[in-house]
Order: sequence, then structure tokens, then C-alpha cells
Amino acid sequence: MTVEWVAGQSVVTSAWAATPLTLLTPRPAGAYVQACLGNHGGGLVAGDEIRLALRVGAGAMCHLGTQASTKVYRNPLGLPCGQRVSARVESCAMLAFLPDPVQPFAGSEYLQEQEFELEVDANLVLVDWLSAGRVARGERWSFSRFQSRNRVSVAGRLAWWDSLRLDPADGKLAGVARLGRFNCLALALLMGPKLERAAANLLSRVGGQPVRSRAMLVTAASPLPGGVLLRLVGESTERVECEIREQLAEAMASFHDDPWGRQGWGD
Repeated sequence: MTVEWVAGQSVVTSAWAATPLTLLTPRPAGAYVQACLGNHGGGLVAGDEIRLALRVGAGAMCHLGTQASTKVYRNPLGLPCGQRVSARVESCAMLAFLPDPVQPFAGSEYLQEQEFELEVDANLVLVDWLSAGRVARGERWSFSRFQSRNRVSVAGRLAWWDSLRLDPADGKLAGVARLGRFNCLALALLMGPKLERAAANLLSRVGGQPVRSRAMLVTAASPLPGGVLLRLVGESTERVECEIREQLAEAMASFHDDPWGRQGWGD
């Protein structure tokens, strides 16, 4: 998909998708483009792989989300499924990549690789998160393997790289020494000159919060060159979602609208 600045507005100039991916554009033109990733089966089955190539042209703005949580179904054949994202954000452009959480079912395998290439004055808001699974059915951290890697480069140089691997072969995931009582893991990244103030305020705000024993939600923020990284772990996905929205509200004000409200977050 390509988003460009045309005649004073952000416009989808090209978009194409093939199964299992569906690509919806409820807002194909305007102050920002809103696009939504989905799939035909309501989730990913063994062997499914989504590949997304995205370019946000100079000066354009794009909010990219998902229809719902990415459900990863059980995998009795041992064929992993996953997602590969390659995004380029050009001069003065902004990309808000805000999917709903990945929800891996018991016995599933999910591998994710996401790369974001920013020009020196480009801007990125990124959220990457997962839930424990179908907790109401008694499935907590019962998947076979989960792996997510995120890489951000600025002007061709590596600016941030993160890798998360959760594998029960390394120890019981729901054990006290690992994820214990928590049911959601998340990270949020702000990077770019338009987001410097929001990043600084977020860092100051989270850094000033006290650490409470047995807290339902734990947050930590770390400075990055030109941005900030927020990590969250919570007992409920809903609580983590509310905190992400609250902490990123200033950054999302750049859209002069409520893209999350349009996406359905918090409904």
C-alpha cells in the first residue's frame, strides 16, 4: 500500500491484497489516511503468512490498524504462521501503526518480523502487543511458540531493535518466575521530531509513577534517540489498552481527530 500527499491531503494511491490478507481503507483520503488489516477466516491458521509492504510518502499521514485481535489458531501440523511488515516513512510523514493485540490460541505458533525505515525527519508511532490467549476458556500462555521482532532505522542507520521470544521449552510461561498473574504484554514506541515533546512528557510522566506491590499494571519508559519506548504488562488486556491510549493521547493529537475511536478501541 502507498500513501502520498496529493493536492493538500493524504491519499491512498495504491493498494492491493491477496488471501489471507484483506486491506480496507475506510478513510482513503483526508488529513490522514486510515487503513485496516483483516483476514478472510477471522484469524491465522497453520502456514498462513501475511506480508505487508507500506510506503508513506513525504508529508503524508497514515493510521494503520486491524479489524480485531489477530487470532492465531492451534497448529496440530506444526506449521508456524506469522506476519512480515516492511514500512518506509518519508520526509515529514507520520505513520501510526496500531494493531489490536495478537491472541495466540493453545498449541499455536506465531512468528512476526516488522521493519520500519524512517527518513531523518519522519515520525512513527508503533504498538506491538499480545494477550495470554483465550483466558475465559482457561487457556493462559498455552501456545507452542511466539516470536516478535521489531527493527527501526533512521536515515539508513539502526535506531532501535527489539526481539521477544516466548517458548514453553524454556520454562512454563504462566509460572511465577515468568509471566505469572499477567495476561498481556505490550510495547509502544514514539520516534520523530513531531513527537519529541510527547515523548519527553511520556518519559517524565511514567518515570514519576511509584512502583506498587501486586499492581494490576506495571509500566516502564526508556529514552531513545529522538523518541521513547514504553513497556507495559497487565493482568487484563483492557487495562493495558486503556493505559496505551492514555499515554499516547498527546502523540495521537497530531491527527487532529480520534483515529482510535474510528478503529473501535475503547468501544
